[in-house]
Amino acid sequence: MEVREKLTADMKTAMREKDQVKLDTIRFLQAAIKNKEIDSRPTPLTADDVLSVIKKLVKQRKESIEQYQAAARQDLVDKEASELKILEAYLPAQMSKEQIEKIVADVVAELKATSVKDMGAVMKAVQVKTQGMADNKVVSEVIKAKLA
Repeated sequence: MEVREKLTADMKTAMREKDQVKLDTIRFLQAAIKNKEIDSRPTPLTADDVLSVIKKLVKQRKESIEQYQAAARQDLVDKEASELKILEAYLPAQMSKEQIEKIVADVVAELKATSVKDMGAVMKAVQVKTQGMADNKVVSEVIKAKLA
């Protein structure tokens, strides 16, 4: 089932169950996808475009949680965390740090990268191999550690 179809089905379920947080989160996600679709006209959205919208929203939630924790606003942290959990359910399963480290090691050896100057090329190659199943922040940290 495509992500957009799953969103519609989950929205109906959330309405029936009167789960307001899930309903609001899904509606917000659908609006973001629709905005992306409008921006990319006349080219239709691909599944990767939809995933990039979801990843963007997940990243925003994580950053918001950090800021709210710094401001000691636990009520907002809880709200963002529940939305984050709902959004992450629509992402493909994420790779473990060990899997990412193995891919990075392979790419570094393949490209013969030796310093941080090679980070861009390594990052690009790793992103192609992980196909969106790895958090880019973790990938970046692993690459920096490997090349340092």
